[in-house]
Amino acid sequence: MSHPSSPDQYMVAALLADPATHGGTKVTRIDTHGAMIFLAGDRAWKVKRAVRYPYMDYGTLGRRRVYCAAEVRVNRRTAPEIYVGVAPILHEGDTLRVGPIDPLSDDDPHREPHAPQGAEVVEWAVVMRRFEEDELLSTMAARGRLGPELIEAVAVHVAAFHAAARPVRDRRRGTATLRRVIKENIAELALSPMLFRPAQVGQLRGGSHALLTRWEDLLDQRAADGHVRRCHGDLHLGNVCLWQGEPVLFDALEFSDDLSWIDVLYDLAFLIMDLDHRGLRPLAHRVLQVWLDANDDLEGLAALPLFLATRAAVRAKIEAAAAAVQPSQAMQRTREREARFYLGGALDALRKRPPRLLAIGGLSGAGKSTVAAAIAPNFGAIPGALLLRSDGERKRLAGVAPTEKLDEHHYRPEATAQVYAAMRARAARALAAGHSVVLDATFRDPQERAAVADLAATAGVPWLGLWLTADADTLINRVAARRDSLSDADVDVLRAQLETASSTAPDTLEPGWHKVAAGGTLEDSCGAALALLSSWPPSSA
Repeated sequence: MSHPSSPDQYMVAALLADPATHGGTKVTRIDTHGAMIFLAGDRAWKVKRAVRYPYMDYGTLGRRRVYCAAEVRVNRRTAPEIYVGVAPILHEGDTLRVGPIDPLSDDDPHREPHAPQGAEVVEWAVVMRRFEEDELLSTMAARGRLGPELIEAVAVHVAAFHAAARPVRDRRRGTATLRRVIKENIAELALSPMLFRPAQVGQLRGGSHALLTRWEDLLDQRAADGHVRRCHGDLHLGNVCLWQGEPVLFDALEFSDDLSWIDVLYDLAFLIMDLDHRGLRPLAHRVLQVWLDANDDLEGLAALPLFLATRAAVRAKIEAAAAAVQPSQAMQRTREREARFYLGGALDALRKRPPRLLAIGGLSGAGKSTVAAAIAPNFGAIPGALLLRSDGERKRLAGVAPTEKLDEHHYRPEATAQVYAAMRARAARALAAGHSVVLDATFRDPQERAAVADLAATAGVPWLGLWLTADADTLINRVAARRDSLSDADVDVLRAQLETASSTAPDTLEPGWHKVAAGGTLEDSCGAALALLSSWPPSSA
């Protein structure tokens, strides 16, 4: 790789860092491995560094011109109001100045940015409308302000973006593309033995290639089936912001078809990995859950560990490269620690975690959904088990929004049987892909409880059933307090359940099912369930 040494770029940086260039307003500079960014007033000016890496070449002025234009155009898919255009940096006499902004209208998608006739262009800059740092999701995460409601909105947004993206339908963009990325990752990490231990790089190489070989046919078939699309390519929290109150994806990758024409689940894996890396596993789990609810791509879960490991390895090499251009030793050391942490995350993603099945039953108000939601993110492979709720399956089959209340027709015995069958079918697909599953339903019918054991036997996975119990008054109070719930069960429904003696809390549960006292706080219920899981072989989730 090479690093910036051209005096022209230093002069350009000095120009854009000078408040006088921006009418006297304060300028904030941000340095990444591939760009220098200058924030001034309501604008952000981004200059691509004159660097060459195996995966990215900005080494000539001509290339930077082309890629500045490409960045604006590719990002207008998701952030049209943020990307203003491209501006030349002009050399006139002994001075530099910023030239007029070319908005690059969509009339001619192949036209390169213009500069004044006869002017000497020494650099190009992407011009963006500025947003506050507090509106970056990475900043929100660092300050503990990133919650489930916003992350769900992001996941919905990403799912819609992926659905609208143009597919390539080319088997050659399956395994072959990912193999090149993995090869480059290993080669670059190996160049820094003082930063990355050779033994760990060797583990990454062996584990990645083992999974790549195992899932070669799957990856190639996914490419042929249209799962490879023109994606974002760099979908981490630092490239998602709030714009006018809505989540917006920006800074999509523009310089490589191999890194942007990718499997949609590999694109999503960057966001999942980033959240998990920051200690936000429940939010990472929620992103995957919402995305899967939108497209039902359960077979792709088989490749998710490889996707996550590759994304973490990409981030490790990026952080290592960024460390080399930091203005202070302290900032350099911080980036180096992050790089090592990412490599550790890549190895963790590759760790084998055989799939398991957990079923959680009980009457309405027993706290099944709360316990299931608490367990699922830490059950199975990163970022947790697929959580299937009978209430959600019922709404999905009916084709209605999760909060829309269904009429009695959808709760007839034959309709309920269809719901349980659909839930088991989706669970079977996820288990076949090597992904653990948590089922959340009342399981009042002994036949439905027995069907869980049959599902596990067919899938060849260990299973456990938890039956949550609480007294009638506690159940009634909880159901009465529900607001905007996925479940349609109200107090009348619960009373009907309570009148059926065999469904209240069976004196004898089938083998594999265990009662969990859930009459206290919901935190106590979760603790009791987790304690039971901790002693269930295989021992750890």
